[in-house]
Amino acid sequence: SMQIKKFTENNELLFDVMNMFTNSGLVDPAILTGRNSQYTAPTTLNEHNVQNDERLIIRHASQQVTMGESPAIALRTKKDSSMRVALNLVKDGSAAACVSAGNTGALMATARFVLKTIPGIERPAIVSALPTMKGHTYVLDLGANVDSSAEHLVQFAVMGSVLAELVDGKKNPTIGLLNIGSEEIKGNERVKEAARLLMDTDLNYYGFVEGDGLYRGDVDVVVCDGFVGNVALKASEGVIHMIRHFLRQSFGRNIFTKLAGLIASPVLKHFRDELDPRAYNGANLIGLQGIVIKSHGGTDEIGFANAIKIAIIEAEQDIPKHISKHLEMLLEGHAP
Repeated sequence: SMQIKKFTENNELLFDVMNMFTNSGLVDPAILTGRNSQYTAPTTLNEHNVQNDERLIIRHASQQVTMGESPAIALRTKKDSSMRVALNLVKDGSAAACVSAGNTGALMATARFVLKTIPGIERPAIVSALPTMKGHTYVLDLGANVDSSAEHLVQFAVMGSVLAELVDGKKNPTIGLLNIGSEEIKGNERVKEAARLLMDTDLNYYGFVEGDGLYRGDVDVVVCDGFVGNVALKASEGVIHMIRHFLRQSFGRNIFTKLAGLIASPVLKHFRDELDPRAYNGANLIGLQGIVIKSHGGTDEIGFANAIKIAIIEAEQDIPKHISKHLEMLLEGHAP
């Protein structure tokens, strides 16, 4: 069974600071969290004049994984990259979690190699909370696996359910399967098979959810293949950008629309806050024997702080251990 130290005993967070730069310079995670934290950083960090203090330890790494690098090459040749060093420290228990803004493919490949998957989970997934009309919904997989089997989808459902229960305090969270229709006859064979398997588990399976249902908030967790999930996520982000573009255009035309804009601005502010990508920054690489949070590189202090908050909550709740326990219960339920 897995040993993951409680965050209270071991409250160090690790940051792979490759790409963790905002307009005002490097994000200082200790300032954001008020916790003890460590950086692993490429040696070029000296240029940014970051100093050790009692709350911040810098561990230098001699290599860095660039954004365009292939995951396989990064894994093979970058044994002393800031990413690899950070993940090694999580593996040996020196740190409770790793937050990285690095290359997603390389992070997933390296994390899978270093930390290994939880027994019973064949593939890790990328999961994030997406805003809905009723709060938020966890959606997975958002792009780690482009060919997920029905069994993988069930494993994703278990992981999403544990997250919704422990992070959000949802009792018996509802699980929806993303599909092209809500009727049982719709969808491909994998999705239909996953639905059959899910009905057979103790999970609170709701049924099929269509693309537009992602944002209605009818379910606590939406499960899908990584190819589909990534397309849905990117399409949604595109729509949000388009709406913001039109709002800026229409409120910038003349003095009257500017006045109208001022009147509407509290409403717009609420709308903007609800759709603020920073509030949802921090995707979880779930299914590993350790906590790894992927942040957008292009975010700011607020976005990074959110990714860090997710890491802290998941470490305190010991998410990997609970996923492992839940899987054991599922398997026992199906013992002959």
